[in-house]
Amino acid sequence: MVVVMSPDATAEDVARVVARVEGVGGEANVSKGVVRTIIGLVGDIDSFHHLNLRTLPGVADVHRISDPYKLVSRQHHPDRSTVWVGRPGRQVPIGPETVTFIAGPCAVESAQQTLEAAQMARSAGATILRGGAFKPRTSPYAFQGLGVQGLEILADVREATGLPIVTEVVDARDVAVVAEYADMLQIGTRNMANFGLLQAAGEAGKPVLLKRGMTATIEEWLMAAEYIVQRGNLDVVLCERGIRTFEPSTRNTLDISAVPVVQATSHLPVIVDPSHAAGRKDLVVPLSRAAIAVGADGVIVDVHPQPEVALCDGPQALEGADLRELAQAVRRFPALVGRTAAQAPVV
Repeated sequence: MVVVMSPDATAEDVARVVARVEGVGGEANVSKGVVRTIIGLVGDIDSFHHLNLRTLPGVADVHRISDPYKLVSRQHHPDRSTVWVGRPGRQVPIGPETVTFIAGPCAVESAQQTLEAAQMARSAGATILRGGAFKPRTSPYAFQGLGVQGLEILADVREATGLPIVTEVVDARDVAVVAEYADMLQIGTRNMANFGLLQAAGEAGKPVLLKRGMTATIEEWLMAAEYIVQRGNLDVVLCERGIRTFEPSTRNTLDISAVPVVQATSHLPVIVDPSHAAGRKDLVVPLSRAAIAVGADGVIVDVHPQPEVALCDGPQALEGADLRELAQAVRRFPALVGRTAAQAPVV
């Protein structure tokens, strides 16, 4: 059972709930987030029902959950959620009514490269800019990103284009500085099970984009999201980016079925990353079409003004005719599934 406190609940309100639960032999685990406090109850469910917890001051709701991922489950939140990304007045939705197009360079290499990529992305219809300032790489000798300098570049490009930015955080110690610059924090496939990072992101006060681990089951993925939400941050977007299989013809195998499976189970938005799934630019457009057709709430792709000299993932980055073809698909396909394309903020 989970007790969700209202945003204006006081410490006394929380203590009152804890005391009442412990009074019948139960255990109350308090998780304080930036916006609200959540109390997880362990013990005899039947005895909790007689406590009338909903009537206590500061209690917003009480949920009985059987799924192991209690807060992200649709059992207590039957309507699918919309997550808003960006500053007030310039927010972009990711949710069941729209298809959100996120694009940008896999890695921030320079101010000029990032600005050109952002302009390409916006011209193609992108409403959120992606770009990696911190890059977790398989090889320690590969480009690791520009760090804080990259964050500063992204912030400057946001001012120039009006696009909110999503960027990866790879270490719990960096959450505060990344949250200072970013509109949305990304947790990549290699860090999906980094529980300290998940908890820190849950306390940062910014929306989180959580990519599926390359060998993770859907339940493990949702349990990772639970770590974030359990810290009081309900603004989590899931990203299917392909899983590792025995098939060598693509970088990963895009599990397109994960989108409807997760949507039937969880209220969180789900987007698809065809760039990292395929690792080949010729597959990005058809996989994006498939993602929209199956009901994804958005797609996130790599673009680069000069893919042949990119420091990270050049073979999957779009430009020119490929990007124009994707732009056309993002404009036309949402209407076929009863949605609209999310619009970029007005500069």
